Amino acid sequence: MEVNPEIGSEKRPIKMPLPLYDAQGIDHKRQRYPNCIVWTPIPCLTWLLPMIGHMGIATTAGVIRDFAGPYYVSEDEMAFGRPTKYWQLDIDKVGKKGQSQKDTWDLAVYDASEEYKTRMHNLCCDNCHSHCAMALNIMEYGGSKSWNMVKLCFYMLIFGKYVSVCGFIKTWLPFLIMAGGIIALAVTLS
Repeated sequence: MEVNPEIGSEKRPIKMPLPLYDAQGIDHKRQRYPNCIVWTPIPCLTWLLPMIGHMGIATTAGVIRDFAGPYYVSEDEMAFGRPTKYWQLDIDKVGKKGQSQKDTWDLAVYDASEEYKTRMHNLCCDNCHSHCAMALNIMEYGGSKSWNMVKLCFYMLIFGKYVSVCGFIKTWLPFLIMAGGIIALAVTLS
């Protein structure tokens, strides 16, 4: 039992916070999402279309890489803030043979990031979702080489988990406020 110095000679245990990570190694406090696709809202765009946002992919150690702008892939500093959703993928579904699945995953994330450091960012055609899709294609995740930005958008919508209640609110509240305002305006004008 540790003594809390602020309490004097009274022996009370110091309350240590519970770890914020789960059995799969996810640590929300430190933003570590091993083998995950992560997602965060883009102001204005997500407010209009809540399924559209910014995406990154994490290494097996949980370090997030995201195509944040022209010729730039950030590491552990997502372009639009902390992740609000994540989708943890099964490392056993990495398709390439010949090296460990962990090494294959990390190398694919690295190779996709290096490629995207040479690309111009295009919101509609070659963006953060495309960067993640390229990594999944390189590692042949799920035996597939046909990952793309649209597929990832829908999979994140279906399989993504919110990091917290605040993550859910940050994603949906602006949209609900805007939709409510539009509905109120339409009712008032009619």
